[in-house]
Amino acid sequence: MKTLDKEKPLRIIRKKISSGRHHGGAWKVAYADFVTAMMALFIVLWINGQSSLIKAHVSEYFIDPVGYNQKVKTGVSPVQVVSDTSAGAKLNLDDEKALFAKLAERIKKDLNNKIQVDKLKNQITIEIVKEGLRIELLESRDAFFFDIGTAKLKPDAEEILSVLGAAIGQLPNHLIIEGHTDSRPYPLTDGYTNFELSADRANAARRILIKKGVDTEHIDQVRGYANKMLRNSSDPYDVTNRRISIIVKFEGTTSK
Repeated sequence: MKTLDKEKPLRIIRKKISSGRHHGGAWKVAYADFVTAMMALFIVLWINGQSSLIKAHVSEYFIDPVGYNQKVKTGVSPVQVVSDTSAGAKLNLDDEKALFAKLAERIKKDLNNKIQVDKLKNQITIEIVKEGLRIELLESRDAFFFDIGTAKLKPDAEEILSVLGAAIGQLPNHLIIEGHTDSRPYPLTDGYTNFELSADRANAARRILIKKGVDTEHIDQVRGYANKMLRNSSDPYDVTNRRISIIVKFEGTTSK
């Protein structure tokens, strides 16, 4: 038997067990960050190319996502469009027409929810005209907005104007309020005529609108036309000639 002179030293071998994740996967994290950044860039570029109305909706959503969604569910436009005069940013004409179309639908819906004014809904017309959105309250043979020969509003008229004031008051647009009469002469008393009557009726409507949310600084003009702009010129005495017109002006036509 061979005898070893010296005992060999023990060798401890530590084996490195590889998990197979070479490079630690760091490149995947970096790539994901790059893709996310590119997606954000493309979204920003897309938004910048959209209309002012869409930008307003996107901005409102990120400011208050919960409140935005709640307003959408209730059918209320969640965007309060405000002119940025310092930057000179305003809605273009097409955007304003789209906004007015939504406003018209909202007003109709709000009025339909009012049982008291259901019988009067056919006496309210809403249309986009050259100056802006025109809303008219037309009298009929069966229902009146004012007591005969006076500027005193009836309760139904006040209710309608309250709905209009709440809706219009959310916009920065300026207003024109017009009063119209038919051609029946007003009984002369100290020179009071249909001109004074139509102007007083327009001012009565103005006061309700302001009370319900319209900024007084947004009233550009209050006009009393008497019978000089008949709706039904073929019948100057037609009751529909007696009306109140509210024009929500396009911002480009706002008087300063």
